[in-house]
Amino acid sequence: MKNVYTVRQVNSYIKNMFTQDFMLNRIYVKGEISNCKYHTSGHIYFSLKDESGTIACVMFAGSRAGLSFQLQEGQQVIVLGSISVYERDGKYQLYAREIVRDGAGELYEKFEALKKELAEMGMFALEYKRPIPRYAKTVGIVTAPTGAAVRDIINIAGRRNPYVQLILAPAQVQGEGAAQSIVNGIRLLERRQVDVMIVGRGGGSIEDLWAFNEEAVARAVFECSVPVISAVGHETDTTIIDFVADLRAPTPSAAAELAVYDFREAKERIAAYRGELDRRMSRKTEEKRALLEHMKMRLKFAHPRQKLNENRQYAAELENRLRNSMENRLVKEKHRLALYAERMKGVSPLTKLSHGYSYVQTPEGEHIRSVGQAEAGKRIQIYLSDGRLEAEVLSVGRVTYPSGQGKIREQ
Repeated sequence: MKNVYTVRQVNSYIKNMFTQDFMLNRIYVKGEISNCKYHTSGHIYFSLKDESGTIACVMFAGSRAGLSFQLQEGQQVIVLGSISVYERDGKYQLYAREIVRDGAGELYEKFEALKKELAEMGMFALEYKRPIPRYAKTVGIVTAPTGAAVRDIINIAGRRNPYVQLILAPAQVQGEGAAQSIVNGIRLLERRQVDVMIVGRGGGSIEDLWAFNEEAVARAVFECSVPVISAVGHETDTTIIDFVADLRAPTPSAAAELAVYDFREAKERIAAYRGELDRRMSRKTEEKRALLEHMKMRLKFAHPRQKLNENRQYAAELENRLRNSMENRLVKEKHRLALYAERMKGVSPLTKLSHGYSYVQTPEGEHIRSVGQAEAGKRIQIYLSDGRLEAEVLSVGRVTYPSGQGKIREQ
């Protein structure tokens, strides 16, 4: 058998045919969404069908950035993509790059054109974005008075901070005259000088949200002196004022959370600050008290009374030392005097007199040591141990005292 091919070769050949077809590489396909599945990987698998047939489609996660709405069963859409063969299954499918709702193609092109124009004018520039006040007291709301958006904002704002004043500027958010109604609401709240403004509505199709894509509304938001939070549709919906506003909220509920500070969180934070302040004040007070006690002790030691007491104590110590020194000196001198007294006892005339000797002198008080000083008939005084005698010299004679034992000889 000739010209036999494998399944792989056939599928590869068919895929190559699709690849070489220029029209199939960029094609718009209109149909109804069916069998839509959002995979955990981020890919979207669905089918497009009409009254005559069905085609399998896939949008990879990398292409979902441009998808502005949630795919749902039964939606009429226009898909831009390329058709190719999935070789493993041998089936062809549409690889989607962009998806818009059917009938919204012209509006989408208009949206992109206005977006590009306003971006070139600098209306999306970050330097024009004003900060949202952290503690807003009055919050203005531009939306429909009977929609779900205003109820969500009121409920969330009341739960977060019941003291914030909400001012509603009722506006038509859909249909003819909606854009001018929104502009009037913005200007009204600006004159009321609210702290921050929420402009938005609930979700819907691109036609339903088109009033928020009008240039007049975008300019009103850009020129408003009050910070504006845009809150249009669901998280996947994007409008022109989302780019112009000072802050974009994915939903009206999220806008209320961004505009209204949580009162409970503020109370908890204030309580935490108070506790921290009390702890720091207590610690600082203890430090200052310890420093005061230290300075008090230093002052006490440096006080003149303390110095005087110290000098008094020092003087008392010196007095005690002087007294002890004098007593020690007296004791020493008494001892030495006693020694001298004992030594003088040996040479004391009184001691000699008590031993039988006598002391002789003239009436004039001259001590008579030799017979040469006395004359016969001259008066003398003789001192004994117990008294004095008045005598007269009868005669004078010399006596020789032998050096050894022997008798005294008178001459």
